[in-house]
Amino acid sequence: MGESWVAEAPAIKGFGPGPGRLSPQQKDAYRLSLASKDVSAQTAAMKTPLGTAKQVLAMEAQALLRLHDSLGEEVEQAVRLMAACRGRVVVTGMGKAGHVGKKIAATLASTGRPAFFLHPAEAVHGDLGQVKGGDVVLALSNSGRTGEIVALLDPLKAMGCELVAMTARGDSPLGRAATVCIATGKFDEADPLGLAPTTSSTVMLALGDALAMAVAQTLGTTPEDFARNHPGGSLGRRLRPVSAVMRQGEMVPRLRAPAKLKAALTVMGETPGRPGCALLVDGDGHLLGIFTDGDLRRLVGLGEADLNGDLAAHVTAQPTTLHPEDRVQDAEAVLSAANLDQAPVLDGQGRLVGLVDVQDLLGNPPDA
Repeated sequence: MGESWVAEAPAIKGFGPGPGRLSPQQKDAYRLSLASKDVSAQTAAMKTPLGTAKQVLAMEAQALLRLHDSLGEEVEQAVRLMAACRGRVVVTGMGKAGHVGKKIAATLASTGRPAFFLHPAEAVHGDLGQVKGGDVVLALSNSGRTGEIVALLDPLKAMGCELVAMTARGDSPLGRAATVCIATGKFDEADPLGLAPTTSSTVMLALGDALAMAVAQTLGTTPEDFARNHPGGSLGRRLRPVSAVMRQGEMVPRLRAPAKLKAALTVMGETPGRPGCALLVDGDGHLLGIFTDGDLRRLVGLGEADLNGDLAAHVTAQPTTLHPEDRVQDAEAVLSAANLDQAPVLDGQGRLVGLVDVQDLLGNPPDA
């Protein structure tokens, strides 16, 4: 005899009530109903906000992997053109491609390749005067047929500009006119309607980042170059040298040996910014050691705080130090790893030239 099914199932149309023993025909119908429910559940999940969001990310991720595998010599050619141009890189695009183009231009400029964004519609009404013959134009158009972009092709050619195209189709008007065409290929948009630029704009943005980084590497852009282009904000601050943020002059709690412990207390309390430490130096300005408020608390706790005692007996003789040319981000790492609040700054000969407090690194200037 075959297997017997006892299922607590809902009624199946045409086969009577669900609970109880099912015939072979009922078994097949039951399996079909379950399969239908699974498909319905998956379809419903895709219509949820989370399901849609994940689908968009999956489609865009797959598009980037396809782009990665398709790139070739044209990228090398485009990078060489942009790195070697005598003028600037002019990025242009319309609509969403234009928004992406603005970001690409900003990334190029911030990483060492002078660049700006040119709105194509404004360009044909006078803004084309910003473009010079030595410039390289990076034009973005997914279709390669955007009217405002196509209208620029002949004027740019007449000016002698090299043109790098970023488009889905190399056989488009933009692709054919370009000195170098990076054809990304056609991708389905992640928009459920298949209309809004999503996958295509993501591909353009990522490819723009890739070109900008390759150009920066070709130009030999250094962290110091990057810092000069980012003087403001936390990024710019962290790339600055320690010499730009360290305490100097009267703000350094300096004591010349020999000195008494009470002199350290005085300098710690009276130095502008109240640094919480005293730095002992010899007659030539070489650092002999550091005495902190933590050291003072330990001496008081042990009953050994002889205010007339020799300070040299209580300093840390070889403390963690910094160099004026160290970057702020590196100084942050050094202080954090050593669990320190301050570090003396020494020149190449070991002479004291400043003091860095963790608050200085965080961009919080000391009170006078």
